[in-house]
Amino acid sequence: MLSDHRQIWHQGLWRNNPGLVQLLGLCPLLAVTNTAVNGLGLGLATLFVLVGSNLAVSLLRTSLVPEIRIPAFVLVIATLVTVVDLSLQAWLYDLSRTLGIFVPLIVTNCTILARAEAFASRQKLLPSLHDGLAQGVGFGLVLLALGTGRELIGQGTVFADAELLLGEWAGVFSMRLLPEGYGLLIALLPPGAFIGLGLMVALRQYLVARPAPEPAPQTAESAP
Repeated sequence: MLSDHRQIWHQGLWRNNPGLVQLLGLCPLLAVTNTAVNGLGLGLATLFVLVGSNLAVSLLRTSLVPEIRIPAFVLVIATLVTVVDLSLQAWLYDLSRTLGIFVPLIVTNCTILARAEAFASRQKLLPSLHDGLAQGVGFGLVLLALGTGRELIGQGTVFADAELLLGEWAGVFSMRLLPEGYGLLIALLPPGAFIGLGLMVALRQYLVARPAPEPAPQTAESAP
């Protein structure tokens, strides 16, 4: 069982990462990742929906007839997205305004419906929980990495708007690593999102495709 859970996490974080391998959810991934906080906020929202939908679908899997399976999955996902959207508006209003329409658009993220159909509808509760967490964390890490890189290159800061997600006290996490006025504006614009994601995908492909190092030849002194 432990090895199965490790395989699920390996799939979500690396081998079948939604953002780097499946290239799903690209619209919000590219649109909101101009800062690290925006990427992290959307990543957490997507993680909540993924975990919640996987758990709900796993619980309902034996009660749904095939004819209404997909509409029922969409209804579950839409309900969870509505909960997230209203919660952000209630408690993190500034972040909700910043993310805008891309929170409701989580409903259209193919990763969520794909995991519900391909995995949660066929698995018990615990594996479905691990799958939702693994896929959500994997997607969130891509959002966070892309947002951090674009913010740093574009305006020389990291977590400049941390208070939007964590409150006023989170200003201590804000860092300026480049002098003001030295940022590269294109990194904050849509072309920067495409370039950044392309570089991340290329780096992953390079790490996957590179040949394994050959073992060192055994010398006469080390031979038995």
